[in-house]
Amino acid sequence: MPHLTLAHELALLGYDDAGVNRLGAPHLGYGLAGALLLELALAERVTVVDGRLAATSGEPLGVPLLDDALARIVAHGKRRRPRDWIMPLAKGLPDRVLDGLVDAGVLRRESDRVLWVFPRTRYPSPTGTEPAVETQARQRMLAAVAGEGPVEPRTAALISLTQAVGLHRKLFGELPKPQVKRRLAEISEADWASAATKRAIADTQAAVLAATTASTAAIMVSTTS
Repeated sequence: MPHLTLAHELALLGYDDAGVNRLGAPHLGYGLAGALLLELALAERVTVVDGRLAATSGEPLGVPLLDDALARIVAHGKRRRPRDWIMPLAKGLPDRVLDGLVDAGVLRRESDRVLWVFPRTRYPSPTGTEPAVETQARQRMLAAVAGEGPVEPRTAALISLTQAVGLHRKLFGELPKPQVKRRLAEISEADWASAATKRAIADTQAAVLAATTASTAAIMVSTTS
C-alpha cells in the first residue's frame, strides 16, 4: 500500500488470523485515534504544551487519514488534552483504516451472519496467512523488546500503543515477563525522540489507556445491572 501508518499497523495487530477484531469495537477505535496523534507528533505537526495538544504546523503530510486529523486539530483552534481528541477522532476511524487495508489488498472483507441471524464482518488475509506488513511490524517490536539499546521512534511509538490497548501481552507472551517489563520501561524512558515528541507520545498513551479503561468499566457495569 502507498503509506502504512501506525494506525494501519495497529489494526493489523488488532485482528486475529480469522479476521476477527480481538480488541472489541471501542478499544480498537481509541487505539487508532491514538495512532493518528502519535504519527502527527512524530511528524512534528503536533506537540503537547502544559498537558494540552497544540498544532505546530498545518502543512499536510499527503496521507488522508493524517491530514484529516491534523485539519480538525488546526480548525478547532483551542488546545485540548490528548484524551479529549480520542473519542472524536475514533468515530468512523476503524472503517476508514480497514477500507484502506482492503483497497490495498492487504486484507479482504467477508460479511456473513452468526447463527444465521447476527451480521458479522471479518477481515482475514487474502492469502490465508499473516500479511507480510503485519509480520514486519511484529518482528520489529519483538526485536526491540528482546534486544538492548536504542529503539527506532516509530517502533517505540507502536509499542506504546500496544501497551495502551493491552495487545502487548499477546505480542510478547513468549518472552520472560520480567524482561518484558524491564524493557518496556527502558523504551519508555530512553532518549529515542525529542523531549516534546516523547511527552506527546506519553500523554497520548495515557489518553488511550484511560479511554479503554473507562469503556471496559462501563461495559462491566451494564452487564451486571
